[in-house]
Amino acid sequence: MFQGKALSLTKHSDGIAELIFDLQGESVNKFNLLAVSELDQILTLLEQAKDIKGLLVTSAKDVFIVGADIMEFGAVFAAGPEQIIGHLANNNRNNCRLEDLPFPTVVAINGIALGGGLEFCLSCDYRIASTAASKIGLPETKLGIIPGWGGTVRLPRVAGLDTAVEWIAAGKENTAEQALTARVVDAVVEPAKLRDAALHTLNQAIAGKFDYKARREQKKGPLKLNFIESMMAFETSKAFVGGQAGRNYPAPVSAIKAMQKAADKGRDEALQAEAENFAKMAQTPVAQSLVGIFVNEQLLTKKAKSWEKKADKKIARAAVLGAGIMGGGIAYQSALKGTAIKMKDIAQAGIDLGLSEANKLLSKRVERKKMTAAEMGDVLNRIEPTLVYDGFDKVDIVVEAVVENPKVKQSVLAEAETKVSADTVLASNTSTISITYLAEALQRPENFCGMHFFNPVHMMPLVEVIRGAKTSDNAVARTVAYANAMGKKAIVVKDCPGFLVNRVLFPYLAGFAMLVRDGVDYQRIDKLMETWGWPMGPAYLLDVVGIDTAVHAEKVMADGFPDRMKRDFKSCTDVMFAAGRLGQKNSKGFYNYELDKKGKPAKVASPEALELLKPIVAATPLEISDDDIIARMMVPMATELARCLEEGIVETAAEADMALVYGTGFPPFRGGVFRWIDFIGAQTFIDMAAKFSSLSALYEPPASLKAKAANNQRFYG
Repeated sequence: MFQGKALSLTKHSDGIAELIFDLQGESVNKFNLLAVSELDQILTLLEQAKDIKGLLVTSAKDVFIVGADIMEFGAVFAAGPEQIIGHLANNNRNNCRLEDLPFPTVVAINGIALGGGLEFCLSCDYRIASTAASKIGLPETKLGIIPGWGGTVRLPRVAGLDTAVEWIAAGKENTAEQALTARVVDAVVEPAKLRDAALHTLNQAIAGKFDYKARREQKKGPLKLNFIESMMAFETSKAFVGGQAGRNYPAPVSAIKAMQKAADKGRDEALQAEAENFAKMAQTPVAQSLVGIFVNEQLLTKKAKSWEKKADKKIARAAVLGAGIMGGGIAYQSALKGTAIKMKDIAQAGIDLGLSEANKLLSKRVERKKMTAAEMGDVLNRIEPTLVYDGFDKVDIVVEAVVENPKVKQSVLAEAETKVSADTVLASNTSTISITYLAEALQRPENFCGMHFFNPVHMMPLVEVIRGAKTSDNAVARTVAYANAMGKKAIVVKDCPGFLVNRVLFPYLAGFAMLVRDGVDYQRIDKLMETWGWPMGPAYLLDVVGIDTAVHAEKVMADGFPDRMKRDFKSCTDVMFAAGRLGQKNSKGFYNYELDKKGKPAKVASPEALELLKPIVAATPLEISDDDIIARMMVPMATELARCLEEGIVETAAEADMALVYGTGFPPFRGGVFRWIDFIGAQTFIDMAAKFSSLSALYEPPASLKAKAANNQRFYG
């Protein structure tokens, strides 16, 4: 009946039509403009057909539909509210036409059904899911928007208001079993039985044994809540969700408001209320930032896969030198994702600590029912603890994770090079030491690069892959491939002091040190930067990182960039370090730390720290606005990141922004440093920096940033 490039329609001899999703040239199905257009044509054929008894909807791919094509959002969002609502109307008309067909419809959900994919399913009369469908949900709020193709209208009418609020506000992905419990799908079967189960359901509806028309009426009518119930449910939900999401993420509460506005309306009016709310959210900087992050993530994934294809071999066996917390974390992550790894240390105590770390992390997964005890045993069996180099000639990559001392690292790397094969890649987990310098101790520097994990390894997604002066493409490719296998986000950067993330983080911390020097209370700075969106303020961050670690890294930065990172005053971190206050690792830093009920360190104010700082802070505290504190914190980070882009340390603005989101917790709703500059305007940023130019060369924007301001250019189109 129809054969397109995204969908096809066939009619079987029993009068059942089958709509098949199979987007050509893509590994997944998604609702792009092509798919929407072809669905429109197919619906016209179905509406005109006289001899069709029912419609079965299937996918020819391993997934059903991942949702809308988010890569098309940018142009749509930029067109303005009326155009956004018009864009939504095309698919909403299709979904309503599907819902109004003169025969029953059943969808067989064989895999992922997210966003617009699930909204399409909700427009069908019955939903049968495979146990392989592990991701079902409406994740739009994670992009700063709300469902726009009927999700806020149909889900509460199908599954109830509580489920709709939970699923939409949280934006979480659910398994098929969870969807069945929530009444979002009607049945869950094994993959091999999916088609038969869906056809059986369809035939039952055709025979009149299942009342599909009653289901349609429920979806097309108002919510079945009385006024008092409705008021209590919606107001309570808005208060709770608003408290959870915070003021920087308005979409979850906006979705509830859309449901509330549409509660007493029929389908078509309700869809209009949803569209208006969607358009409002789509115009916010938050949505543009979060969609931008999604697009940036796609770029990172594409580049990482491109590097992986260049690798001469797959990483089958790995090794880590130095057990301990970091080495144990690397071993855990490698083994968890399926790559066997040797974990070597020079002392049994180190081995014990590394195994303890891996065991602790795995035990938590078992407690949370994320794996079975047997699966935990399999992971542990992939970690081979050793005090010797036996078998190192058969590993594909070795990650060095010993103490952050250049001489020690050079010695360990040189020794390891003699124990591995001629093509084994050596990588250092150093956070600051030059890769080119470390390579001087090696006979095969082309096989050496940096592989900088962030602590804690199991939680932090970023891995910086650092190319030294003599690093080969293959060494980079193999290291990126290993990062991919570990489930990490790899960003390739050039060698320089601090590489990318630490190089731009320490100017931010320098801004903090200067504010404290000038008499600004660090607790005020922490609260303000957390309000701005950071997960923790700079003082708290230093305590978590470790004051000793920070002091060491500050020295590396000062030696590498003395013109702007060498201080001419005693800083607050110097004072904490001299007093033996190292942060969380010894329970005292800028704050004191006491174990909470869960056994985690909780920060409390420290009068002792405040007293220690008195000799180095201004006698008369600086009178300064909140906006100026934010500017003094953010300008040094932004100017240094711009220098890194200008120098080619990082290839693209997208990678630079994502490195800070992944590596430092930069507020996702701001989209990254460069997207933040785009929002406020390059010239506005230049003026902001000029206000504090007398403080330090860190406040001097590089030529490339000044040129953007002069030419009214943006980092993103």
